[in-house]
Amino acid sequence: MIKVENLSFSYGDTPLYEDASFTVGKGQKVGLVGPNGSGKTTLLTILLGQEDGYTGLVKAFGNILLVPQEVKYDHEMEASNTVEGYADPHGIHLPYELKKVFFGLQLDVNPYKNPNNLSGGQKTKLALARALLAKPDILLLDEPTNFMDIVGKKWVMDFLAGYEGTLIIISHDLDLLDRSIDKVLAINSITKTIDEYKGNYTSYLKLKEEKEVYLKRQVLVKQRHIKRMEEGLKKMTRFTSGKGVRKRTMQKKRIEKEKAQLPELPTEVRRIKVSLPEPVKVGEVPIRAINISKSFNETIVLKNVNFTIVRGERSVLIGPNGSGKSTLIKILIGMITPDSGEVIKNPQLKIGYYSQEFESFDFHRTVLDTFTESTNKGEDFARAFLGRYMFLGDKVFQRVGTLSGGEKTRLSIAILTGCDNNLLILDEPTTYLDVMSQRIILESLKAYKGSMIFVSHTTEFVKELYPQKAFVFPEEKMVIWDDELLGKVEEI
Repeated sequence: MIKVENLSFSYGDTPLYEDASFTVGKGQKVGLVGPNGSGKTTLLTILLGQEDGYTGLVKAFGNILLVPQEVKYDHEMEASNTVEGYADPHGIHLPYELKKVFFGLQLDVNPYKNPNNLSGGQKTKLALARALLAKPDILLLDEPTNFMDIVGKKWVMDFLAGYEGTLIIISHDLDLLDRSIDKVLAINSITKTIDEYKGNYTSYLKLKEEKEVYLKRQVLVKQRHIKRMEEGLKKMTRFTSGKGVRKRTMQKKRIEKEKAQLPELPTEVRRIKVSLPEPVKVGEVPIRAINISKSFNETIVLKNVNFTIVRGERSVLIGPNGSGKSTLIKILIGMITPDSGEVIKNPQLKIGYYSQEFESFDFHRTVLDTFTESTNKGEDFARAFLGRYMFLGDKVFQRVGTLSGGEKTRLSIAILTGCDNNLLILDEPTTYLDVMSQRIILESLKAYKGSMIFVSHTTEFVKELYPQKAFVFPEEKMVIWDDELLGKVEEI
């Protein structure tokens, strides 16, 4: 059981929660929702006892375990010599049990390999495997299905549906666990409270939509009322007597009060426009790969691959996890050297690359400093541009290391589109994003005029970017885009 009373917590002068209270019963399965940056991940670390500086009562009964969305520094993993030793530190599970969980999580690694040599995505899957095998009384999961295709996501959610302990999960795939959720905790970024909704995720979405429709109607009514008051104030200008001046003053105060009390629309129902710098000029064929082959040990990943993208063209890479999409991307940008073949780049080519692991960020720098240093733009431009990506007010002074995964993604895309790159290469840019953040990124990328190569398992994202071509794995061939290929996106 978890009991939270009058919880308040702030980052600097920005409050995340103010006098928030909720309970989670023994054995409940709870979905934790809210916009990126609203404090979902922070709440989990508070429940775990890893965050100081809050006020209020926080009690968790029983042993508790958190699997973060990014496993960067895990002392127990660093101290482990083998994957198997980390996943099952007490040796209480049979080999077939570990193999079953690894297979379900799409974790194809040698059990005797040192876990510290794994990629960021593999480390996250391994930490999740350890948690599922440990079966703590309270399991906290922060985006456990990142780095997985639809098959892996479904396996995780099916496993969690039968979990006997208490579960609090942050995920953009809660619909896969919908039938098992019996409560939703929603962080309200307007009131700074944590609202409780009984029932499953579908019920929550319906209630939330009804509240937003009501709120929009309420805002429109108040806006019309304020407009009438302002029109009345204009007519009062002909009153020059002392009494008339007092009336105008009182009317101004009433208008100011009404405006101050006007409900703020949630971010989800605002319309956001983004203007992007023009890409630097480049030749007709910005980049081309000829007869690329790559193997890792005995595993052939790419074999005689030919890939060409034309100026202004968008191409999506489609295929199951492990089929070679990320390997091809890293060869194109020069992070990996192919065993054979060559990559030909136009001299004017300027690549903006997004990866899921945020390797290039200095987590000690602020959002504003990171943007200005990466784009060579002034502070005025930076603050206006970052505002379009929901980094408003003091948010730009927050350290990058304190941002959520979704906020880091928004910052990454802001930097890429804030430069004059003529080719964007995006490896799963929607991994950490909530619905509104996906929309912001999508509208931004739709306005981008350069070439684009991207990977995404989100069908709406792929469809709305409308690629001209698709490079299909494992066939390793380029085809003209057709909406029927969306079915292939959903399958992977």
